[in-house]
Amino acid sequence: MAPARDRRTGFSRRRQYTAFLGYVLAVAGAVVGAVLLVASTFNPPAFSALRMAVASVTTPVATGLDVVADAVTSVPRAIGTWFRVHGENADLRAEVKRTRAILTTARTIAYDNRRLRALLAVRERTPEPVVTARLVGSTASSGRRFALLNAGHMQGVRPGMPVRGPEGLVGRVLEAGPIAARVLLVTDPDSLVPVRRTRDGMPAIAAGRGDGRVDIRSVNATNVRFAQGDMFVTSGTGGLYAPGVPVAQVERAGADSVLAIPFAAPDGLDFAVVERPFMPLPPPPPPRPTAP
Repeated sequence: MAPARDRRTGFSRRRQYTAFLGYVLAVAGAVVGAVLLVASTFNPPAFSALRMAVASVTTPVATGLDVVADAVTSVPRAIGTWFRVHGENADLRAEVKRTRAILTTARTIAYDNRRLRALLAVRERTPEPVVTARLVGSTASSGRRFALLNAGHMQGVRPGMPVRGPEGLVGRVLEAGPIAARVLLVTDPDSLVPVRRTRDGMPAIAAGRGDGRVDIRSVNATNVRFAQGDMFVTSGTGGLYAPGVPVAQVERAGADSVLAIPFAAPDGLDFAVVERPFMPLPPPPPPRPTAP
């Protein structure tokens, strides 16, 4: 009898079926990949619709897995929090005492600000939230940066709507399906966000790099110095993003263009808020009647 390592697939029906099934799956995968490549090249709208249809099918599964993963990871976190709660309690009480004077000053400034705005009749624009949804996935290994949101047309999500998290701006909706949407992150190379520096209001542009960070570039100025730790928020220019939303913080000092780290990391976010554009564009004028 031949040794086990010298046997061919013909000695076992199971091995024959396994090898045959592997060949079939390999050929089917190659055919599907070729069809998708041709569709994305010659018919991008059809490929986009197909991609969003697949996302609508896989989003509920990804949502369920994300909920299970959160439940499992919350157990050790709860245990660690229980052990640290007493020390943190004392630290928080001391922090409250130190910041009480600062809080009083901030309340006074806020009251004066509201009074002056009322005197000047300044109108505030506050974007209305559309839906709060879960981020079920994001691309972290390619040059493009997208995230998948488990809300779509049925929840009122439309392309172009800004998306933000608790820490800051996440991006904007690029495509929307029935129950899923694809979000273009601020770190994507195609993302450009008008921002301003918090300490002096200097305007700038936050451009994505595709590696999880952004470039802060000065606007209409040269030899602009950026300090390490400078924080930038949305300026409201362009009407899409509401002003005052945190975007990024400068990593190292430099001039004209520096690297910055976004405040909102999609990999660490559970939920995000989809908002309406800050200042929606006016509807197009009706077509003029043609002369007979």
